[in-house]
Amino acid sequence: MKQLRFLISRIDRIGDVVLSTALPREIKKKYPDSFVAVLVRHYTKDIYINNPNVDEIITYDDQDKIEKNFWELVHEIKQYKFSHAFMLLPNEKLNYALFISGIKYRVGVGHKLYQFLTFTKYVDRKKYIPLRHEADYCLDMIRKIGIQVQSILPEIYLTDIEKNKATAFRKKYLRINQKLIGINISSGNSAPNFNQSEYKKLISLLNKNSNYKVAVMDNKISAELDNIDDVIYPNKGNALRESIINLASLDLLISNSTGPMHICAAFNVPTVSLFCPLNACSPKLWGPLGNKSKIIMPTQNYCAAQCPIDPKKCDYSKEGGLTAAEFTEMVDQFLNKIQ
Repeated sequence: MKQLRFLISRIDRIGDVVLSTALPREIKKKYPDSFVAVLVRHYTKDIYINNPNVDEIITYDDQDKIEKNFWELVHEIKQYKFSHAFMLLPNEKLNYALFISGIKYRVGVGHKLYQFLTFTKYVDRKKYIPLRHEADYCLDMIRKIGIQVQSILPEIYLTDIEKNKATAFRKKYLRINQKLIGINISSGNSAPNFNQSEYKKLISLLNKNSNYKVAVMDNKISAELDNIDDVIYPNKGNALRESIINLASLDLLISNSTGPMHICAAFNVPTVSLFCPLNACSPKLWGPLGNKSKIIMPTQNYCAAQCPIDPKKCDYSKEGGLTAAEFTEMVDQFLNKIQ
């Protein structure tokens, strides 16, 4: 039998790529002798490094974030002689590249004209009715070829050397019985968030608990939140892979709905996360998977008074919303509950 050769493309952001990691595993369970490659952006490739279910990582762009030109992309994809391609994010350029590369079985999302013109099969989310998790929607791609999915949980793999680095990181900063509390302040602006001032108050309140060691986990830090006494900044200026190792070492991550939250969930690190009730931002669609987690949502009264109908502009810190003191109490209660 001719070897099946699969390409999974997710040229999107960190959280989206993490949620695609179940696909290679589920394909390999059904077809252990198949060849599985992923096509991702250069800055997210570290999510798939060391994954035993992935035979090749192909990047859609170069290290300097310049997209490969069309024919360069076609040439690179064509050499692998893929039998199947799954395009988890609609993209016209990539759609035509997969078609011209000669991949016979191609699946995309939705009803785009360019998919119709290239005879691309599709899966339909039907406007999120019923509302399911993004990872589950992604797996509809391989359900379409008869693969029975056993688990939708994401996974990221560390080498033994990387695990030792995570252990050494904890030993360096923690006293006996201290918990390492990570806070990821920034996001891709796809979900509501605290403002900078309220995050600073939250850090200050958490710092008062001698059982906690606070780490700001962002790659870039604003001047307002940089160099706070007794706070560490382990990911400042880091490449993604180094940041992943540090995120795996946490006892808890505090954030809104963002990529580091999904990374932590993949390592079974508990999370406390800010979310929005709008369907496109819902924790039913984007919540952490597989870990112990607490989802914080605004009250109906707050949404009625403050909602801008755009999660990019939503600020949980406005009048009637969540205060740093209330947030700290929720964190304390959650940690006591899961101990």
